[in-house]
Amino acid sequence: MKRILFTVINDLSYDQRMQRIASALTDAGYAVRLIGRQLPDSRPLEKAPYDQVRLRPWFRRGKLFYIEYNLRLLCYLLRHSFEAVCATDLDTLPACYLAARIKRKPCIYDAHELFPEVPEVVRRPVVQRLWLWAERMLVPRIRRGYTVSKGLSDYFHRQYDVSYPVIRNVPVLHEHGDSVPPQDPSGLPVIIYQGALNEGRGLECLIEVMPRLPATLWLAGEGDLSDALRLRTRQAGLVDKVRFLGRIPPDQLRRLTPAARIGVNLLDGPSLNYRHSLANKFFDYVHAAVPQVTMNYEEYRQHNEQWQVALLIDQTTPAHVLQALNRLLNDLPYYELLKANCLKARLNWNWQNEQLKLIALYRRWV
Repeated sequence: MKRILFTVINDLSYDQRMQRIASALTDAGYAVRLIGRQLPDSRPLEKAPYDQVRLRPWFRRGKLFYIEYNLRLLCYLLRHSFEAVCATDLDTLPACYLAARIKRKPCIYDAHELFPEVPEVVRRPVVQRLWLWAERMLVPRIRRGYTVSKGLSDYFHRQYDVSYPVIRNVPVLHEHGDSVPPQDPSGLPVIIYQGALNEGRGLECLIEVMPRLPATLWLAGEGDLSDALRLRTRQAGLVDKVRFLGRIPPDQLRRLTPAARIGVNLLDGPSLNYRHSLANKFFDYVHAAVPQVTMNYEEYRQHNEQWQVALLIDQTTPAHVLQALNRLLNDLPYYELLKANCLKARLNWNWQNEQLKLIALYRRWV
């Protein structure tokens, strides 16, 4: 049985994409191992049909963390046998590329984003130059790869002359049972955001408009802005209207999301990474039959032209966000149209369809 090692820099528990990929390739007959990071608050790993390993770095952030993690990862990869290694994003690619070269095995690149273009990196020019250097050194040398959107695929082809097909980050299609999702204690409609609480996600704007909306906001996730957003919520007297749910395991999140009336996928700033994004939350809301407010970027616009499932906005400003949310709260015929289209779209945008392309790639490569 051919062994494939997948590397990530998170702790594995909440990475839905990697769980889907590992399960699909395990079912296809590969021996799969996910390698991630152990954090002080990491929950125990759930039993899975594939192997899971977490490394324990001393450092938790900054340059020393990335250097240490890649060194630990390189040592691990050199000690273990594999037929191929797949780096998930640029932050684990150096170790994977070196290990694959040393062992003369294929290195595969799963590019979830343009790492040098994420806001946390862009605002630090020296750090951004280092990651751009790493991308320019490594990506042209890796011919086996895939990414999550056509925009990213076109970028890699234009910049580095590599052809990375698109494997979208779509959920598994589940039959919705008769169970009733939980409701907010206030009885008000729920607006849900799921994902990292990081800069550039329009979260400050969301909190700003909540006093003018007859709704509550659920934030499902944690991130660099967690403390600042909680403080902002307390200072604005919105503790009863904004709920911080923390990190939620994927299965629980899937059962929770249908409780919402509206999903939000807001992005702000000039990030090239965001401009080419096709976030998993976009599809998660669709599968939950929850109409959403999302950005009028190319990827979302093209998908919305296939099935109108979202209200698109051009800017993440309080005026734009408030107008969009009010329309979904008050325009019932429009809302029901989007909801009905979600039920149709998820029959096409699902992992059962997408994994066939993934398995075909690995059959050629490994």
